[in-house]
Amino acid sequence: MLFSVEASFAQKKILIYTHNGKGYKHENIAASVEALKKLCADKGYLPESTDDPAIFTPDVLKTFSCIIFSNTNNEGFDTEAQKQAFVKYIQGGGGFVGIHSASGSERQWPWFAAMLGGRFVRHPELQKFTIKVIDKKHASTESLGDSWEWEDECYYVNQINPDIHVLLAADLTTVKDEKRPEYPGATFADLFPLAWYHHYDGGRQFYTALGHKAEYYKDAKFLKHLSGGIVWAIGEK
Repeated sequence: MLFSVEASFAQKKILIYTHNGKGYKHENIAASVEALKKLCADKGYLPESTDDPAIFTPDVLKTFSCIIFSNTNNEGFDTEAQKQAFVKYIQGGGGFVGIHSASGSERQWPWFAAMLGGRFVRHPELQKFTIKVIDKKHASTESLGDSWEWEDECYYVNQINPDIHVLLAADLTTVKDEKRPEYPGATFADLFPLAWYHHYDGGRQFYTALGHKAEYYKDAKFLKHLSGGIVWAIGEK
């Protein structure tokens, strides 16, 4: 019994954050939280979930090894103090994972966009398309092969941080999008970044634009993708 108690203190805590400000809120949040809790538990981590921004205080955040913004959207915080607590967490070496609409969070805050790696602009209709695996050696992509046939919202972001390391990119030749000439046009030729990692302001950040439907959070490939991103953000890969 003593061994199990001591082991529990060594477990890394993960915060799964789902706050949505005024505006669109995804129906996948409950499914994402359930899946993420299981992924974390399977890795030996201790997951905790909340949509309450009051948890963002320096004393509380320092107990977590990684914060996951799972389908957050619109305003992510209620106060400047909460935002600054998050900044200090990242600056202290904290891990961050953003999933899907997390790139639509805090749209008026330049630091957040740079930290995540970009800011959501729009997406064409949900559809099947081809994803090119740019980096096959990362923990989040090592099981995917050269390409991945997937159905989702193909997110386009701007304010892309040039230091991101792209992992996955949408093959835009397989995406039906009448507004492509408006954006992204030929910004990245026929590819557009969908998942990446980088180091920003002292922390480790992983983001994936995938994950719109609730049922995706039961898909084995997608779950391996998320799990690998979490492991990397914590610093174990």
